[in-house]
Amino acid sequence: MKIAFATQDKERVDAHFGWAKSIVVYDVTATGYQFVESFEFGDKLEEDGDEDKLAPKLEAIKDCAIVYVAAIGGSGAARVVAMKIHPIKVPQPEVIKDILDKLQVVLQGTPPPWLRKALLKDGERSYNFEEDEVTP
Repeated sequence: MKIAFATQDKERVDAHFGWAKSIVVYDVTATGYQFVESFEFGDKLEEDGDEDKLAPKLEAIKDCAIVYVAAIGGSGAARVVAMKIHPIKVPQPEVIKDILDKLQVVLQGTPPPWLRKALLKDGERSYNFEEDEVTP
């Protein structure tokens, strides 16, 4: 499953979705994770009300199941959710690798319902979580 992270430094989730200098994408499974791609965005990111700044970011995360952000505006959140991507706000900057490690452990066990739903976006429908079987 692909996971996106809004970041200023490419190491931590520390950016508002609309103002992020970068979005980095990783592919995560129960057995590991690997870097997929980094998307860079230009200047003038802090202009509130500028919906055009969201378009390239939405394009960057279109294949992702989850996007981690420090914050996200109402319009951005609505557009992300409409794309069937689960936005997750982190209360304070968090190291991306730490999040990836935690996700990997959760995938090895029984993921919570919201994560099972996110897994469906990626076409991974063959999981059997104890008695809760998810089929195509």
